[in-house]
Amino acid sequence: MATSRVPLVLLACGSFNPITNQHMRLFELARDHMHSTGQYQVVGGVVSPVSDGYGKQGLVLAKHRVAMAKLALRSSNWVTVDDWESRQPDWTETAVTMRYHYGRILKECKQFTAAHNDDSSGNAVPLSTPSPQLKLLCGADFLESFKIPGLWQEDHVEEVAGRFGLVCVSRGGLEPERAVHESDTLSAHRRNVFHVREWVSNETSATEVRRALRRDLSVKYLIPDSVIEYIHQHNLYTRDSESINEGAVLRPLAKQPVKSLDD
Repeated sequence: MATSRVPLVLLACGSFNPITNQHMRLFELARDHMHSTGQYQVVGGVVSPVSDGYGKQGLVLAKHRVAMAKLALRSSNWVTVDDWESRQPDWTETAVTMRYHYGRILKECKQFTAAHNDDSSGNAVPLSTPSPQLKLLCGADFLESFKIPGLWQEDHVEEVAGRFGLVCVSRGGLEPERAVHESDTLSAHRRNVFHVREWVSNETSATEVRRALRRDLSVKYLIPDSVIEYIHQHNLYTRDSESINEGAVLRPLAKQPVKSLDD
């Protein structure tokens, strides 16, 4: 008897400033790869834009980033945009965001089971479907962030990699396998870190898109037409907008407790 596949939801956290075709492509690549393992059935994807409290230079208001992401993903029948993280008054740690979404997924699963789990006599019929899982979808550059001093709490790295897991899509010349090897925590959970090779290279970055927009250059085919129209309609990504949060310390670095000399 064939073993049931594990229902899997992919979560992507980030600035999405703005969302690009490459951001959306990551979901498709990750889904194909996870299906190919024979273990998982990807049942959904979630884009979670960071809040304004992140403090990154050039970060336009969350309401615009959420709106652009929703426009871009209108054509997807399985990836949605969730604004919970973006509505928080302060930056939210990735581990905390994952806890929230996993709790939401479990709640929705229980509600679905309760609605479809009765036989004709009203008695509960047990289902054999495994509990759903949530994994963080990221690019290879994300793994490099674990090395930045003060950016991550060690217990959060343990939680993200151990409790949830990561699906990492390679970009450019970065070597995600090396990042895993050089981290004791990631190495301990290497079976829960899935590497996806992108054979059709696409180096589109939101940074380069913003630069082109500031210089009044075309970004057609780098981001959806609906997003381009929204950007022009709201006059986003100008020379003035790039100065937002200029000189500010990223909230993840400012939020971490300062260690004493005795630590």
